Amino acid sequence: MELTVIKQGDFKVDKRKNFEYLKPNDESANIKLAIQPFLITIGSELILLDLGLGFLENNESVILKRLKDQNINPSSITKILLSHLHKDHADGLGYFNDNKFVPNFPDATIYIQKREYDFALQQTENPSYNIPLLNELQNLSNIVWLHDDEGEISAEITFKVTAGHSKFHQVFWIKENESTIFYGADDLPTTGYLKRSIAYKTDYDGHKAMEFRKIWKEQAETENWQVLFYHDLKNPVVQF
Repeated sequence: MELTVIKQGDFKVDKRKNFEYLKPNDESANIKLAIQPFLITIGSELILLDLGLGFLENNESVILKRLKDQNINPSSITKILLSHLHKDHADGLGYFNDNKFVPNFPDATIYIQKREYDFALQQTENPSYNIPLLNELQNLSNIVWLHDDEGEISAEITFKVTAGHSKFHQVFWIKENESTIFYGADDLPTTGYLKRSIAYKTDYDGHKAMEFRKIWKEQAETENWQVLFYHDLKNPVVQF
């Protein structure tokens, strides 16, 4: 099992969920975070965990460009696992060109929690969601809609709906032999969330997320998990 960090960049984000690339020595009061999907290779399977923002660079989607920068052919991605549908995790699904939606990964199987999708479509005034993009997902034939609270995607991949950061947020475990990679997405976005036992107001259910983090920390230490931190500016991966 091989892990690659596909870093989109470091950003600052304001209260209206506007993201800007972070400049050196930025002293603004805005939240500062990394956005970094993860690629896991198991045999012939190339699995992406979340997809970042939908920014374009030189008319090319950033997630595609970052993959190519690491000599990874985007068409070789076999599975995409989405934790939730906030735009900084899901907008890399595609972009609009002359009002036509262009999917970035038409050949990959994309796994989305259906209840998260239904909930997201109702959030028309919430700037965390890109509603026009989400509407287009109904037309894609390569999405597998997950309906259960937990289960198996394959022999190596399991998921669990945690409902911490968003109403139907889900987390993933990828296992091969004795190795376990855990992806807590925005229930566990930075290493600081493990150090401070806090229920964050930015979460849908901060208390539930806090309790899960306590459990995951203990399991990670006991079972020597490799834990991924999507928004951590310095430590995207920690081996316990």
